[in-house]
Amino acid sequence: MDFESTSLFEVNLTKNHIVKAFNPSLPNPNVLKLSNLDLLSGRFPVTYFYFYCNSLANEHTSQPVIEGLKKSLAITLEHYYPFAGRIVQNTDTNEPQIICDNSGALIVEANANIPMKMLDFYNLNKSLEGRLVSITPGFPLQIQVTYYTCGGISLTFTFDHALGDATAFGKFLVSWSEIARNKPVSFKPNHQRNLLIARTPPIYDPSLDQTFVKCTIEEIMNIPTPKILLKRLYFIDASSVDRLQSLASVNGKRRTKIEAFSAYVWKIMVKAIEKNQATSKMGWLVDGRTRMCKDQISMSNYIGNVLSLAFGEAKVDDLKQSSISDIANKVHDAISKVTNEAHFLDLIDWIECHRPGLMLSKIVLGQGGPALVLSSGRRFPVAELDFGFGGPVLGTVCSTIERIGVAYMNQRPSASGNGSWTVSAILWPEFASALESDSIFQPMTASHLQLI
Repeated sequence: MDFESTSLFEVNLTKNHIVKAFNPSLPNPNVLKLSNLDLLSGRFPVTYFYFYCNSLANEHTSQPVIEGLKKSLAITLEHYYPFAGRIVQNTDTNEPQIICDNSGALIVEANANIPMKMLDFYNLNKSLEGRLVSITPGFPLQIQVTYYTCGGISLTFTFDHALGDATAFGKFLVSWSEIARNKPVSFKPNHQRNLLIARTPPIYDPSLDQTFVKCTIEEIMNIPTPKILLKRLYFIDASSVDRLQSLASVNGKRRTKIEAFSAYVWKIMVKAIEKNQATSKMGWLVDGRTRMCKDQISMSNYIGNVLSLAFGEAKVDDLKQSSISDIANKVHDAISKVTNEAHFLDLIDWIECHRPGLMLSKIVLGQGGPALVLSSGRRFPVAELDFGFGGPVLGTVCSTIERIGVAYMNQRPSASGNGSWTVSAILWPEFASALESDSIFQPMTASHLQLI
């Protein structure tokens, strides 16, 4: 998309709808206290965006898209009642809590003045912010439905991170899409946040003091960001993913696609940091649901945050000289340190010892020098999110965050289901240039989505 097309791209917000649960079964008392791991979320807004072609009506109900979405959301909120509540500060504990009062979720309708194929899918700074993502304070869940002149629509879903993590949001979206298509809900959400409580007395590995820190919401909103941050969307074809995994898997050690991809990106990153930096860090978000040896069914359907951060550090010179397989071994070792129950129990206890307040990783706060955090969305629903008008041509995460102390990437399968990936990224300019100098990171275009 050229500069002229981008400058002509306008989105007009037309209607607001507050959607409440039809017949909510609210807890008594109706206050949902955040778990220790919820306090580690940073309260960042989390936004996912999905694009659909020629979606003028719900093929299952023949009603307009917006009516079908409102009705099915109202039913979905019966199962996910915290998502229709309010998040307020408890003046006694000085911590946020969820008031489950069915205040409702917000749906905003909007009209774009271009066909979908004219969108700049690569430069998210230009195409999304202030246009396809609208944020209204006071609603933990917000949805924008944008109509294009071609008949297609985009859906952007923005969640307050206190509601949950990517696994929780993915389950919510799958449930909503099932209800929209008159299908039975495939799982029952578990909102019992007392599943993740500290031990008595709390104990933890002292190394956690080097990784995490107590902070305030003001510190999170004012994270030092010395470099310009570019928000980009990339396409990576399946053959490139397979080739990286082959390069990373030697001497009988088979590395995962994410480990291989991480090794490649880490090696590229050190080309884009300042010469006076002796070391480089990389982090990985890790879901603890399968690591906690409790009721596996309850934990798999648990709605809340169950995330930790693994991180590795290496000398820049070593990374430059190492092979992809050597770096993949470093990645594997770093991630393995947190993929166990003991780590998550220690993390819960560490937070307990530092309450009240919010906590965050030091490197996300910008206290660890140049670093990259990678989040894998390989299990996040993409093609499955059919709300009654067909599957999406694109589904990924984006960010409205203006200040963050690290570069960030999120990987997930493309909607085509052919093994290719979509990678959403927040990068400093030199890092983006280094990635794009190779053929693996392809700037996302309408052609990749078969819109032209």
